[in-house]
Amino acid sequence: MTSLKRIWLVPLVVAVWELTTRLLQDTDFPPPSTIVLRMHELWFSGPATRLFLTDDAIENILPSLGRMFTGWILAAVLGVVLGVILGRSRTAADYVEPLIQFGRVIPPPLLLPLFLALLHAGLAMQVAAIVFGVVWPVLLNSIDGAKGVDRTYTETAIVFGLTRAQQLRKVVIPAAAPKIFAGLRLSLSLALILMVISELFGSSDGIGYQLLQAQRGFDTPAVWGAIALLGLLGYLVNALFTVAERRLLVWHHHARRTL
Repeated sequence: MTSLKRIWLVPLVVAVWELTTRLLQDTDFPPPSTIVLRMHELWFSGPATRLFLTDDAIENILPSLGRMFTGWILAAVLGVVLGVILGRSRTAADYVEPLIQFGRVIPPPLLLPLFLALLHAGLAMQVAAIVFGVVWPVLLNSIDGAKGVDRTYTETAIVFGLTRAQQLRKVVIPAAAPKIFAGLRLSLSLALILMVISELFGSSDGIGYQLLQAQRGFDTPAVWGAIALLGLLGYLVNALFTVAERRLLVWHHHARRTL
């Protein structure tokens, strides 16, 4: 019942959008019903044995998700490992910090021509663009989380004779996990954005490629359909990540409730 109260605004906005666009009759702003019909025709009118996915959906949506999650996982592993190391070593952090501050302020889309020249059009270029743009929030949050571990925890671990590897596994990483997960959650939305942008450069499939083709063909409902699909995918991915985070960090959420 509570969840229904929270989404009452959605049908209201859709109804206003539908009425307004039908009154204006502007071909650049089709009504939601037209967009939904075009989305169904393009991606969700397939056989039930394929979960109603069409050939276009399988050939474009699935490769896009593959690129997105490949880049995100690589960036997550790289960001967490380097972040924990730098967070626990002030000397190393002092040396690397200027490079981090320089790299993180560079807009990833500006480097797409460079990645295109070095790696050529294809999966490697797209994944590299996603990794470069996604790694920074993971890295910075991992550094902050590892650096902010209470000294009492690490000193207690030393008293109990834990090795450095055991301290990292049993003390540092669990204590830094809330910050790490915050960076991972933020990076998911960036991965989705960069996935689309990278597909606009020399790609032959993907949601971004379909968006570009629809724009070139003046297929306005398909353009809006691709935008709506990206919004739905972003919402779904974030919701699934939130569920996983709550399960993995259940102790953290219980502790916050008791404060």
